[in-house]
Amino acid sequence: MHESAGLIPVASYARTSQDARPRDGHGVRHQLRINERTAYEYGCAVVATYSDNGRGASRAGVVRPGFDRLIVDLTRGHTDTGQPIEGVICVADDRLYRRAEDLVRFYAALTGQPGRVYADPQGVRDPYSQDGLAQAVRSLEVAEAETRVRSRRLSDWHWARAVEGVPHSGPRPFGWQEDRITLHFEEAKLVRQAITDRIGGKAVRAIAREWCGLGVEGTRGGRPNAQTVTQIMTAPRVCGFRANRGELLLVPETGQPVLGRWEPIVVPNQWHAVCATFSPGSLYLHRGSGTPRLTGRGTAPRYLASGFLRCGAELPDGTACGGALCAQKGRSKRSPYVYSCRSCRRCSISGPLADEILERQLFSVVSGEARLSAAVRHRWRSGELGLEEKREIIASAFTRCLVRPGVKGDHSWDYSRIEPVWRCADRVASA
Repeated sequence: MHESAGLIPVASYARTSQDARPRDGHGVRHQLRINERTAYEYGCAVVATYSDNGRGASRAGVVRPGFDRLIVDLTRGHTDTGQPIEGVICVADDRLYRRAEDLVRFYAALTGQPGRVYADPQGVRDPYSQDGLAQAVRSLEVAEAETRVRSRRLSDWHWARAVEGVPHSGPRPFGWQEDRITLHFEEAKLVRQAITDRIGGKAVRAIAREWCGLGVEGTRGGRPNAQTVTQIMTAPRVCGFRANRGELLLVPETGQPVLGRWEPIVVPNQWHAVCATFSPGSLYLHRGSGTPRLTGRGTAPRYLASGFLRCGAELPDGTACGGALCAQKGRSKRSPYVYSCRSCRRCSISGPLADEILERQLFSVVSGEARLSAAVRHRWRSGELGLEEKREIIASAFTRCLVRPGVKGDHSWDYSRIEPVWRCADRVASA
């Protein structure tokens, strides 16, 4: 219908990095409206919309389901319903990409077929021309520079607050009230007793079991375990010290630790004593997802699909969760381990099923051509490849895999639940 009317069928994309409460998606809605106006001005018709609400594009590993679907549809040239796509409209380049990897993915998909267009409120761009590509690269350079400046400002802001002894932002720490300054009497009493018991030789698991028996819950509603109890006891704030980005802050003039504005639970000597009961990799300065351990060795993945699966459950605001699915112990012989989302807790899949699906995808044939070379297929099937080598091959094939939630009560294995997001238009490195 659009082609007969002389209009170019295009895809409309919108993205916001943050969405003010209650996450109503007003930012992406406004962008999509602007895209409709742009399409009308330049003889185009929007036939499909894609959006990512409250998702940044500056950091590696951030899942953008809308962008991933756009890349898939651009690569094949049409939507799921068969509607042709001959271009893309967006309010600005940095909504689509802020990293070189995303720029390469987008332009490879956009220019995979001839005659495509790219438009924004400033006009229509020829993505095949040298000028069009140069403009895209300039936009990327501006976005990267803006990201660096913004990151530096944010780091400086956090550092300035830290040296003034201002408490950390985020959820309240266990042991303190919502103001993060006044002690929570019952929780502080538990932490104080736990530190005393630990210094006396008590196992952390025993302390965690005692807390569970008392019905204690974390500040986010979870049940305490050995890891969380260790983090609570070894955090510098329990004795009033302030840390920032993995470093204990010191007063330049005296070399003494910076004191926070909050009430401490124990004295510094007790804190040093409880930290000394743990191995170096467990201390406050070396824990968390962004901090390396003192040993220099991270925990190696035990399962094939670990780190590649992302949650496809739909949130109340209509966006996909996108959280990582983590491996944990299963409850049956058929599924001795499962991959579950810890963000929304609404999506899980049998571990052996997920691993089998990834293998099937790698060994599938597209347009008469195998994704893996014959030599790699032989080594994989003969058992010559170890887990690490197999995971390297998977990493060369997929950027991630989206997992749709299963049907409650249905124990059959649905092989269509995992949707892989391929690298480089389905081409796999020959490893």
